[in-house]
Amino acid sequence: MTAHEAERIRAEYASRDQRLPTDWYSLTRPAILFACQQRARSLMTALQEEGFTPLDGKKILDVGCGEGQQLVDLVSWGAEPSHLFGIDLIAARVDRASRRLGRREGEGGRGPDLRVGDASHLPWAPETFDIAHQNTVFTSILADDMRKNVALEILRVLKPGGVLMWYDFLYNNPQNRNVRGIRRREIQSLFPGCDLRLQRITLAPPIARRLVPITWVGSLLLEKLIVLNTHYLAVIRKPGNRR
Repeated sequence: MTAHEAERIRAEYASRDQRLPTDWYSLTRPAILFACQQRARSLMTALQEEGFTPLDGKKILDVGCGEGQQLVDLVSWGAEPSHLFGIDLIAARVDRASRRLGRREGEGGRGPDLRVGDASHLPWAPETFDIAHQNTVFTSILADDMRKNVALEILRVLKPGGVLMWYDFLYNNPQNRNVRGIRRREIQSLFPGCDLRLQRITLAPPIARRLVPITWVGSLLLEKLIVLNTHYLAVIRKPGNRR
């Protein structure tokens, strides 16, 4: 079932790449830049509040690393490239990430360790990472068993007291049946026994696409109302004391 679901996800992303403009998620689009900057502020604040900054010396895994934007950001925030790791289903995206970050698996040196693979079978030893990160991975997985397996694998490779930084939709996407939102109760069921802290962020993309080019300040004020925000930023802490 997991292998079948992984193939479905690959096919959906291939179809999406054909349907959408190549710059659909580009930072040159005002709404994308707005959402990314707001998410980055929230993520950095959460890491600081959880005691995980500075980032130097921390081993960090990006699950569903895509073309490496989050890894690039982590380097700019002070993470050591040799302490960064990523995995993604799509080989072309991992290739793009490796070019941006300068290193691929098996090459040695000081760059990140990037792998092509299925996050329900992570190729790293137990208790390897201080921090894991996922951005809209779980809502792209429709099969419950694969969601559970990915969660179990993330917990396996996190150190005691380590955290998963979660960014994902809490609502279904009415225009995309391949996205299924995840609410608090399901997050708790995927990570039983973990401490969970949630906040709703990210102004609904259809609204942001219209409003941000007109008024950045107005978009900030509307996002602060929370009611129109579509994503959870969650800090999920594995039980145990940090080493």
